[in-house]
Amino acid sequence: MVVVELRNVSKSFGKVRAVDNASLRVEHGEFFSVLGPSGCGKTTLLRLISGLEFPDSGRIYFDGRDVTDLPSFKRETGMVFQNYALWPHMTVFENIAYGLKIRKYDKNRIKEKVKEVLKLVKLEGMEERYPTQLSGGQQQRVALARALVIEPKILLLDEPLSNLDAKLRVEMREEIKRIQKHLGLTAIYVTHDQEEAMVISDRIAVMNSGRIIQVGSPVELYRRPSDLFVATFLGRCNMIRGRVSRLQGERAVVSLNGNEIVGIISSGSVKVGDEVVCIVRPESFSTLEAENKFEGMLKWSSFAGSYVQISLETAFGRILAYMNPSFSNRVGDIVRIYARPEDIIIISAGEAAYEKEL
Repeated sequence: MVVVELRNVSKSFGKVRAVDNASLRVEHGEFFSVLGPSGCGKTTLLRLISGLEFPDSGRIYFDGRDVTDLPSFKRETGMVFQNYALWPHMTVFENIAYGLKIRKYDKNRIKEKVKEVLKLVKLEGMEERYPTQLSGGQQQRVALARALVIEPKILLLDEPLSNLDAKLRVEMREEIKRIQKHLGLTAIYVTHDQEEAMVISDRIAVMNSGRIIQVGSPVELYRRPSDLFVATFLGRCNMIRGRVSRLQGERAVVSLNGNEIVGIISSGSVKVGDEVVCIVRPESFSTLEAENKFEGMLKWSSFAGSYVQISLETAFGRILAYMNPSFSNRVGDIVRIYARPEDIIIISAGEAAYEKEL
């Protein structure tokens, strides 16, 4: 297991600043995800860690050892690419064994190690097949086995599940997590899929425009986002703008057109009179009476299995809410729903710096 540390790392391609002064620490045996929209710099960050790219400035350390100028083959990392990058003219065995042959392992040791890793990824008996004879999920397992067979200290994964269907994605992310914990590897996983990152990660770094915006556990990022970009990128939400009328410890009372909302201040400091944004997740609403009331006309509703999704026109604007499956109101009905203060996130409008980039 390895601690990975980036200190003020930057990388540009021409006039594009792909990674902008990024500092990060990934702990021993941690499953760490880098999450962000397309083009935010997350893949470049992974390639810098792997040694496939070199930074313009800043340093990269593995267990305190400076590896910034080392080529990828000297960093003891295993990389799983988005497109799997399997050689079509090689069998499964040959694809997996390639890294061992380059490292001059003897034939018996190669057979032994390939057999072990095939069992680990549940592909026993497929050694003689070619990539074109495999399903997408099986190809992904071969790519994972090829990265693992060289016994890397760090496992790097660049959106490895993006080419799989929804059901297989769920199965494979669970499998990757199982293997990572079984082997005790430090893993860094790049994805743009918020749910995937939330489910699989110990911690997450959210990136935008080359910058690391916030690092924390899935719970921390979801419940206490540092700004509007993080709040809106991690899951759906309602955004209600208003001004602070009163402060109550870590709570703030926000006024909008004579109506009030009470919530928790997420980060930084706000003062009476400041403009703020109230973030309310759709699942935070219920029909149980609470301090914050939202009343209005039901514009539409849709059954979604475990909940009913509704849209309500209120004095605070249009509200999206996920209600109990037993919800039975019809379009045009006046509906009253509630949200607890602890489920409402208040962010200073001054910290909503990335809203224009959504």
